[in-house]
Amino acid sequence: MSDTMPRLSLHDSKSRKTVAFTPLDPENVRVYYCGPTVYDLAHIGNLRAMVTADVLVRLLRHLYPRVTYVRNITDVDDKINARARENNEPISALTARTIRDFHDDLVAVAILPPDIEPRATHHIEQMQRMIRELIDNGHAYEAGGHVLFSVADYPDYGELSGRSADDLMAGARVEVADYKRAPGDFVLWKPSDADTPGWDSPWGRGRPGWHIECSAMSYHYLGESFDIHGGGSDLLFPHHENERAQSMCCHPHGRFANHWVHNAMLLVDGEKMSKSLGNFLTVRDVLRDTPAEALRLLLLRAQYRSVLNFTRDGLDDARQTLDRFYRALAVLPDAQAADTTLPPDSFVAALCEDLNTPAALAEMHAMADRALAGDVQGARDLRAAGHLIGLLGSTPDVWFRGDAQVDGAKIQALIDERLAARKARDFARADAIRDELAQQGIVLEDGPGGTTWRKA
Repeated sequence: MSDTMPRLSLHDSKSRKTVAFTPLDPENVRVYYCGPTVYDLAHIGNLRAMVTADVLVRLLRHLYPRVTYVRNITDVDDKINARARENNEPISALTARTIRDFHDDLVAVAILPPDIEPRATHHIEQMQRMIRELIDNGHAYEAGGHVLFSVADYPDYGELSGRSADDLMAGARVEVADYKRAPGDFVLWKPSDADTPGWDSPWGRGRPGWHIECSAMSYHYLGESFDIHGGGSDLLFPHHENERAQSMCCHPHGRFANHWVHNAMLLVDGEKMSKSLGNFLTVRDVLRDTPAEALRLLLLRAQYRSVLNFTRDGLDDARQTLDRFYRALAVLPDAQAADTTLPPDSFVAALCEDLNTPAALAEMHAMADRALAGDVQGARDLRAAGHLIGLLGSTPDVWFRGDAQVDGAKIQALIDERLAARKARDFARADAIRDELAQQGIVLEDGPGGTTWRKA
């Protein structure tokens, strides 16, 4: 990281403060994010966490020479088992299809893949090894065919979420079971019947609990101490609290995650997204009638720790903003040419203030102002800034005209006919041509340089 480069500050969920980010190893920043449990399509709340991670990792790659980004896939879970039974399909078919759909959705929204994407079912041995260590050091116990973590034996439990043990119990859905020493003890390993996925273990055939998966995989790929652990705020408790507890007890000389990043939740039209309210939206629901780039921009318009209200009006505004940005890029002599321009320091500095994407977008609007006034460097700066946060990956021509198969020569012939009609003061015919093209989804725009067209 250059001495002249803006310094990154991030809000740390554990300390509940925004602090300067100092990597454990400046030559290799290590990041772990919780990925999907693969039983259904990703919804737009899931997408917000993935976009937050993507912007963070893109920024880290801009600031540091190397970043190792791990994002797991949970492919063993009771929700998966239930959905496979409901669909009457093999679990392997369900998880393979859902992983493929997840990847396709992220590619559509310009989210870059992680360096490592471990699957839980490929790391059962690492989980069992960790469970054995927790039993051996007195932090876990066998009971009723289960292995459970003893919360009472970790004095710092609750430190991450900032709540007392009583508060945590009151606010959590705790499985009541007579084999537990205490209601808050959580499962590391549980028994499987003949119809449920399972692996042989010292405690009988069974499967891992959810929390142990991420602890085992993060240790395997990033070690006992790494820089950043992230996810949605819904994961703070119990998932991340439990991850931290079992990891610190298994590896007491490490720090587990040095920094915790959690994005806030997403509302739909001012209400919590819920299937019962009829406002539950998958990524694909939105992309049926919205450019993926507009959805990404909408998610960036609120700082990641602020609650984001998703609305159709907001999507329309995001699309209009992209219209403006792409018009600004049109001043470039070759919008597709390779460009080594780096984003302006003022833009990077905005992102370095706890991923302040609203401030960064304000910087982009200022660059667009310069570009629309004819400043080619302003357009280059705008494109470089957009690329850093996963925007403006297209060209003005593709953005406005789309990649659908349209007869450009026929459209141009109608534009020429309309121009001739206007010169002849046949305004009825000129309006009819505009209406005819509008019905085909083609919008005409008259300007000083003549008439251009774009897809509606």
